[in-house]
Amino acid sequence: MAFLEIEGLSKRYGGLDVLKSIDVDLEKGGFLVLVGPSGCGKSTLLNMIAGLDAVTSGAIRIDGKLVNDLHPSKRDIAMVFQSYALYPNMTVAENIGFALEMRGMPKAEREAAVAEAARMLQIEHLLKRRPGQLSGGQRQRVAMGRALVRNPRLFLFDEPLSNLDAKLRVDMRTEIKRLHHRTGATIVYVTHDQIEAMTLATKIAVLKDGVIQQVGTPSEIYNRPANLFVADFMGSPAMNLLEAEVAADGANAPRMTLRRNGAAPITLRVPETKVTPAMTPGAKIILGIRPEAITDEGSADRSAGTLDTVNVLVDVVEPAGADTLVVTNIAGKEVIARLRADAEARPGEMLQLVFNLDKAVYFDPETGIRLQ
Repeated sequence: MAFLEIEGLSKRYGGLDVLKSIDVDLEKGGFLVLVGPSGCGKSTLLNMIAGLDAVTSGAIRIDGKLVNDLHPSKRDIAMVFQSYALYPNMTVAENIGFALEMRGMPKAEREAAVAEAARMLQIEHLLKRRPGQLSGGQRQRVAMGRALVRNPRLFLFDEPLSNLDAKLRVDMRTEIKRLHHRTGATIVYVTHDQIEAMTLATKIAVLKDGVIQQVGTPSEIYNRPANLFVADFMGSPAMNLLEAEVAADGANAPRMTLRRNGAAPITLRVPETKVTPAMTPGAKIILGIRPEAITDEGSADRSAGTLDTVNVLVDVVEPAGADTLVVTNIAGKEVIARLRADAEARPGEMLQLVFNLDKAVYFDPETGIRLQ
């Protein structure tokens, strides 16, 4: 039995359906990330788990117990918010230990618990300071310490890093990952940042308009997106999605054709393992391929079974330090390729790119659903 079970969960405000029959579960010690664009319902779902929002229909169970009508204080949950919500007149130590003091924990035990939380979060040197003397990242560590010290059954994080600058977000991601490894805590985490989702989660649930689009491991979400929305939303840069047509002469060994304005069409092979009944001659499909699966000759994976080479006109070159991104145009859409850092590529010149079609996925253009 899963530690956290959400079954058929819906939320309605008047005539507006914010969440629609959500089904997801999480094992004890797991890290579930709820990800999606603003307004998709992820924070509402988190608030319902916490008991801050009432359930319209469906069930939430924690450790086998139905908690739909259980008061938030009785759920043994700790929540870390986007805003730090620290008491400005208290020291860091007092902020972290406040909930324990309210529970009546003896001072010696409380101080030991605060010291241990501070050690894990590397803020021992800040215990005597007040929030006004701290940076944003330090304040977020204090907020995490306040949750950690309670030793709850479940941690809930609601976009805790969105107020931080880019470098601090990376540092705090590492801290949260380290915290999870050290404590074995069960965590549900809300973010709109798909990089946070990929780096932190053991399981990801992608939401759109109150509906779960896909639930899976980071690898499953990234490599086998269930539909066009997930393919486009997850990944930076996003997956290339190109209109293609199954070649009329490719019935035995399917090929697909991608049309180009002012240039000859591109014909690419479909690996045998990816052929589906929908790939009949003349059928329209959407080819999905990540930027790293389109690269220069020197960076191509020679162990791949299906590598096709294409000559393209370079539009934009974006040096990115560890690699180089090249933008070209195929099938009427911008296509991004990821090349090695020292690859020779210049705007306005022709470039030979290698497509690793073992990494490709295919979608139905009508339904948006992955074909295989």
